[in-house]
Amino acid sequence: FSVPCSAILSSYLLGERLNLLGKLGCLLSLVGSTVMVIHAPEDAEVTTLEEMTSKLKEPGFLAYGAILLALCFLLIFYLAPRYGQSNILVYLSICSIIGAFSVSSVKGLGIAIKGFFAGQPVLQHPLTWILVITLVASITTQINYLNKSLDIFNTSLVFPIYYVLFTTIVITTSIILFKEWVTMTVVDIIGTVCGFLTIILGVFLLHAFKDMDVSLGNLPQVLQNEQPAPVTRDDKNILIEVDNSSIAPEDKPKVFMLCS
Repeated sequence: FSVPCSAILSSYLLGERLNLLGKLGCLLSLVGSTVMVIHAPEDAEVTTLEEMTSKLKEPGFLAYGAILLALCFLLIFYLAPRYGQSNILVYLSICSIIGAFSVSSVKGLGIAIKGFFAGQPVLQHPLTWILVITLVASITTQINYLNKSLDIFNTSLVFPIYYVLFTTIVITTSIILFKEWVTMTVVDIIGTVCGFLTIILGVFLLHAFKDMDVSLGNLPQVLQNEQPAPVTRDDKNILIEVDNSSIAPEDKPKVFMLCS
């Protein structure tokens, strides 16, 4: 819901124009979000830090986390200095990959906060402080590289690409860590994927065509066929036409060919 909210608030508070395609993109984002909520898997029953620790220690998530860390280090230390200024995917990929750790840390800290108010000794558990350090480091890294990307590239390109990459990584992390999709039916899986694709389409319409002046009033004019572009003639053709127009057809010199 951050997609339509940011678009609507910016149109009222910042004076940015929201055209017809932008409004359609907001509507598609709301529809996709609703479809995802209807078909989304139920929250995994993880209520204690011990259960969270056991899930983090599973071989599948450890291998997944190691792959993400390796990709992140490759992007930060090798690709970012060389291609970060020219390729928009470099910085945004770093932000998205780090987002997997930030979301997992938020999930674990939410369990720790619930346990704290329930009187559990969560402050003595080492996982609590590991999650705090991971969350601070990941959010700091995300903000750093997201600001770098916004300084170089157009915001209308940065936001939708980052949204799609980040959401894809988060969904994949949720599947591997909490196995929330194991109990889902085929209909729910298809519905969730279709809802996510609808949100992507809405984000694309909202940002790709935001500079176009499209409304219900001028829609027939926009849909009209474009007039053929005038033929550009160089100075040579113009001079020849001017020179020929000054000579009457009967005054033009005649050329005779003699054949023997």
